[in-house]
Amino acid sequence: MNWLLQSLGLVADGTRLRLLLLLRAEELSVAQLQEILGLPQSNISAQLAKLKSAGLITDRRSGKNRFYHCNAGAGEDWQCLTQVMDRAAATLREVAEDQRALDLVLRKRQKSAQAYFDALAGKFGRHYVPGRSWKALGETLLLLMPELEIADLGAGEGTLAMLLAQRAKRVIAVDHSENMVAYGAQQAREHGFANLEYRLGDLEEPPIEPASMDLVLFVQALHHARDPQRALAAAHALLKPGGRIVVLDLLKHNFEKARELYADVWLGFGEAPLEEMLQAAGFVGIETRIVERESRNPQFQTLLAIANRAD
Repeated sequence: MNWLLQSLGLVADGTRLRLLLLLRAEELSVAQLQEILGLPQSNISAQLAKLKSAGLITDRRSGKNRFYHCNAGAGEDWQCLTQVMDRAAATLREVAEDQRALDLVLRKRQKSAQAYFDALAGKFGRHYVPGRSWKALGETLLLLMPELEIADLGAGEGTLAMLLAQRAKRVIAVDHSENMVAYGAQQAREHGFANLEYRLGDLEEPPIEPASMDLVLFVQALHHARDPQRALAAAHALLKPGGRIVVLDLLKHNFEKARELYADVWLGFGEAPLEEMLQAAGFVGIETRIVERESRNPQFQTLLAIANRAD
């Protein structure tokens, strides 16, 4: 079959087209492509094999990783294929999302410190070292925390809220469950936390005064929101100028049973979509990263996002 006809047939598939557009822009590994596209590794590998067989991409090995890039040519057939790809790309909504996700991956590459922490990931706590533990590290960081006014949205029974209340100026824990609020309030009274208050309310309309908080937390809570974008906008309204938001949630996954087991409304969030939602809510200085990868099925990953309200 003529090379151009074969290539046109390949890029007629949306996934292969998105892959080729990404690899035309940047050399990427399967893991990075999976992060950008949010597709199973097996699917991506199968499509890459077809593109490589047609000569549209090539690869190279670097250590344990294999990196792929577009095998761009200079002939008329390649120019024709490129024109068709560009016109098709203009009709795909996913292409713009892919570009934002690619930008995020490239920014990660530039953070040399990230490579250091990736090398350490999973090692802390594996080997016994006298006096070193996550509890000791947490207590140390807690003592370094300034006296802030903190909103813990979707606080549940309030374990984190009570930890923060040891140092915070004031903590307001909000949850939509009357039982959770009642239990947390009882625990606060029993432990003498006069600076910790529990309030009944929704994530999208937290019962807290506007512009009164230094820090807003969503710790494994945002995926319970009916409207995450509205919840983030509400959090922005709670913050004082220069205040910060912390979102700790699951990375986007396909474990549908989470809806039944944990009452999850959303199956996690992708890094780029979460960053986009934070921007739309008015936040700046956004940083995201994967901070935990579970080895047991369904192999949940934990996504951390930190951002600021502009002064």
